[in-house]
Order: sequence, then C-alpha cells, then structure tokens
Amino acid sequence: MNFIVLLGRIFFSAIFLIAAFGHFSEQTIQYAANSGVPMASFLVPLSGIIAFLGALSILLGYKAKYGAWLLVVFLVPVTLMIHKFWGIDPANAPLQQVMFMKNLSMLGGALLITYFGSGPLSLDRDQ
Repeated sequence: MNFIVLLGRIFFSAIFLIAAFGHFSEQTIQYAANSGVPMASFLVPLSGIIAFLGALSILLGYKAKYGAWLLVVFLVPVTLMIHKFWGIDPANAPLQQVMFMKNLSMLGGALLITYFGSGPLSLDRDQ
C-alpha cells in the first residue's frame, strides 16, 4: 500500500512540474497580462518557480507540507485571476469553468498534503 501514496504524489505533482516551465514563455506571460495579472513579466515566472518547487517537494516527499503550501500560494491567485469564468465571453466560459474546478480539486489535494504530509516512501517521512 505504501506505493499507492508514492504513486499519488507522482501523479499529483506531475501537472505542476510540467506546466511550470511554460510560465517562462512570452505567450503565457502575455496571456496572464491580458487576463489582468499585474506585473505579469515578473509574477508569471515567479509563479512557475513556486509551482515547480512545491511540486518537487511533494514528489520527493521532502518538506512536503511546506511544498503543498507553496502550491496553495500558487493555486489561489491563478485560479481566481486566470480561470474566472464569470463575466467573460459565454463561448469561453465553460472551458474556464472546467479549469477553475480542476484547480479547486488540486487545491483540495494540496490542502490535504499540508495536513497529512507526504506519507510513506518519502525522503523525510513527515507524516
């Protein structure tokens, strides 16, 4: 059963690890700026670093509670600023609502890790 927790950490962290590198692209920075993110050229790459470090911490099980808090810090503003499905073009609203709900789900997972830690098969076994 210990491997199930490890597999969960791998699956959970994968989306953040993969997406973090996109936060350094001009396209992503411009999209965020157009979505109303202030200082996007600074905050978007910073958010990529925060997401990467949080996900790496959870993946390795090293200080995973802190890593999960980094993901909470990442997810809350991204969810509210980028995936605001209310008050936008009705044609784009359904996709943004799905992305909003996906982020809420990931936020729930991150909050569980802030409480329970990384579990077995982790570098620091902070349960």
